[in-house]
Amino acid sequence: MNSSRLMKLLLTPLTLIATVCCLSAPTACAQGKPLKVFILAGQSNMEGHAKIETFDYIGDDPTTAPLLKMMRDEKGEPRVCDHTWISYYTGKYDGSANGEGTGKLTAGYGARDDATKSNGKIGPEFTFGLTMDAALKEPILIIKTAWGGRSLNTELRPPSAGPYELNDYQKKLYYGPPGHGVPKDMNQWLEEKKRETGRFYRYMVEHVKRVLADPTRVCPAYNAKDGYELAGFVWLQGFNDMVDGHTYPDRGKPGRFAVYSDLLAHFIRDVRQDLGAPKMPFVIGVMGVGGLKANTDTLAFREAMTAPALMPEFKGNVFAVPTAPFWSEELSAIDEKRAQVRQMGHYLNSKHKDHANADGHMNETEKREYLKNYEAKLITPAEETLWKRGASNAGYHYLGCAKTFALMGKAFAEALIGPYQIQK
Repeated sequence: MNSSRLMKLLLTPLTLIATVCCLSAPTACAQGKPLKVFILAGQSNMEGHAKIETFDYIGDDPTTAPLLKMMRDEKGEPRVCDHTWISYYTGKYDGSANGEGTGKLTAGYGARDDATKSNGKIGPEFTFGLTMDAALKEPILIIKTAWGGRSLNTELRPPSAGPYELNDYQKKLYYGPPGHGVPKDMNQWLEEKKRETGRFYRYMVEHVKRVLADPTRVCPAYNAKDGYELAGFVWLQGFNDMVDGHTYPDRGKPGRFAVYSDLLAHFIRDVRQDLGAPKMPFVIGVMGVGGLKANTDTLAFREAMTAPALMPEFKGNVFAVPTAPFWSEELSAIDEKRAQVRQMGHYLNSKHKDHANADGHMNETEKREYLKNYEAKLITPAEETLWKRGASNAGYHYLGCAKTFALMGKAFAEALIGPYQIQK
């Protein structure tokens, strides 16, 4: 792919966040207009692991302080949208206990242990809905489906991509001598793969159809005479594919993630076909973990995620929105130091020859004291305070930073509000 073309595509959405749209009271109902329905789907980052306690960090930056104002009401509490409703379908990792949470959109529709109860977190849905609510001034329904730890090559695999098949690298590795990463029982492993392939894609489509069979159940403002319109689909996924060195071997080589591009193109086609919306606008939230200074393989994966938006068949209705610009570099720097502390703890317990407990003389109290002093030298009190203010999870979850998720949600909405998509 031409690098200048890619960078132009990736950087363009930055202009979308230059002006924060303040919330205004929408009209009670848009008479004669179909209900606009938006589908948000993906894995753990679409679930959202940013705790509400990190909201204040958004206000520390003058450029995002207006965004925080939009997210809170006059009492300083997370705003509740009067004209945006949500159905959130999620469940446990094994998919055995899927459930649905519904209601007016507010904070708390992020990752949930129990689908029906808030876990005090947000994903991109919160500011996505707030931005749409302010811009469209009419009833809106968000249908969100997300489960952590799902890959596009397996659990979310679209039907037209065909069955999961071993590539040449896997065949050589799995059927060779036993070793790291090789299934102990190939027949059992293949059966599991067959069972899991496409399972969560089907959950997603089935739930969307279930909600749309009776929109009033979730969105009381729905008027059956006016019907509904599938106004946009947002996809935020990718981490499990990006770190899968077996499905995507050849680290550092060109085209390593080309299979992902192909799978995502199949996914877009299949979603549109299965939901009867052949031109439904589709937003790809391009993986941003690691920020603008990410490693070579991460950059290659981002290029693969962006690729479908450059295909002629998707011109004008598939949009790639980078999320790397929303990564918090200052929190990431602190997280790197925290990782060093964790590594030192590992060294102390493993009696590493190059570290203080090489001969194993330290008891548990001494190890804790050593680690405490090591951390104090590495992380300043100011950095510790900043971390607690802005972060609440690991790097692969964008550090659980509400500022990051808020900017993502807003950018996704603005990509769909453009002149060639939703007409205000």
